[in-house]
Amino acid sequence: MIRPYILAENNWKSIKDTNYDLAILPWGATEAHNYHLPYSTDVIEADHIAAEAAKIAWESGAKIIVLPTVPFGVNTGQADIKLDLNIYPSTQLAIISDLIEVLQRSNIFKLLILNGHGGNDFRMMVRELGLKYPKMFLSTCNWFQAVNKMQFFEEDGDHADEMETSLIQYLTPNLALPLEEAGDGKEKRYKIKAFLEGWAWAERKWSQITKDTGVGNPKFATKDKGEQYFKAVTLKVSNFLIELANADVNDLYE
Repeated sequence: MIRPYILAENNWKSIKDTNYDLAILPWGATEAHNYHLPYSTDVIEADHIAAEAAKIAWESGAKIIVLPTVPFGVNTGQADIKLDLNIYPSTQLAIISDLIEVLQRSNIFKLLILNGHGGNDFRMMVRELGLKYPKMFLSTCNWFQAVNKMQFFEEDGDHADEMETSLIQYLTPNLALPLEEAGDGKEKRYKIKAFLEGWAWAERKWSQITKDTGVGNPKFATKDKGEQYFKAVTLKVSNFLIELANADVNDLYE
């Protein structure tokens, strides 16, 4: 069945006569995820979360359209990890700028970038493009920050960890190797105190901080945990989509 909120599944017959209030651009990355998860992990997660959240929002009356998920992210810190595909922030800026022009021609003036990769940071791009395209309301969110994942999982981490492993076990179990194949995701941390405290930042060199490309122990992951977390995240994101689609951008503050 064609999902009316997914652009890639629709046709000119339906698209030409439908008005949309909000476009969603899921954005992932293609990179190693420990030994047991696919390179497309971030794409799978962003794709499924965008689609399910959009489904809930559409059924509530929100007129939204989900654009195809971008599979390439910023992986400058992983340059020596084989086939971790990198595009630069300047490339992302160019892509978003081009798509904004298409959206404006299509009378869609709200765009949400739904980010699913920690190496992507679209906030500065939203600032720059918001000034360049004043008719557009631009926003971005990280779906992995929508809910407190420690309500669902035992072990913390930020890459191929218990959370991501559980999600892939639920969403695409055929692409997840058995947990016996996974590395422990042990991470080396900075010696410099300011970086550890979070008020200073430098990019991590991936091959120096992890042996298996994972950061976070995946061993306690389960499909059931993935399902519960997926439902919580998509419900939270869908509520945001509804609010954003219906919002008057000239009356956002109180």
